[in-house]
Amino acid sequence: MRLSYNSPVVLTFSIASLIVFILGAGIFGEVVSLKFTVADRMDFQDFWSYFRLFSHVLGHYDLQHLSGNILLLMLIGPLLEEKYGFWRLIIMMLVTALVTGLLHAFLFTGLLLGASGIVFMFITLSSFTNRKAGKLPLTMIFVVIAYLGKEFMVVGNENDNISHMAHIAGGILGVVFGFLNKVD
Repeated sequence: MRLSYNSPVVLTFSIASLIVFILGAGIFGEVVSLKFTVADRMDFQDFWSYFRLFSHVLGHYDLQHLSGNILLLMLIGPLLEEKYGFWRLIIMMLVTALVTGLLHAFLFTGLLLGASGIVFMFITLSSFTNRKAGKLPLTMIFVVIAYLGKEFMVVGNENDNISHMAHIAGGILGVVFGFLNKVD
């Protein structure tokens, strides 16, 4: 039996996140960490501001944050990668990173980092994997109610250093991508 790099998008993303975490926690510390966060303002003159709009999804606050996101990505991601393909999944992840980064830069304070927006996009998108033409998956409705409903209830009410906006945006994007992709 041989090992298989069965989900290149998800595995490469996970490995990159782990490398960023190790470098950020090590001797490079803040120099690395700040390149993988979105600040609460956008400096249009700074190349790194544009880079951070995408790179923030690779940065994580601590090992629990990293492992929680990566575990969910690795559970759901291979199925999505098989269903939607390498390039479509990369595009969906990049769009989610960009949207959550822009929303944070223009509407919120503090720093944004982590793959939670992509995780929520994966969660809602996964409910579309067996969608048939002319039918609305009941699982999608329950997933949206369970995951996004909770986020809408707590957004703005908790000071927990969690970007509920990224969760909501990622979840909504997963629904949008689910409807935009053709059905079998």
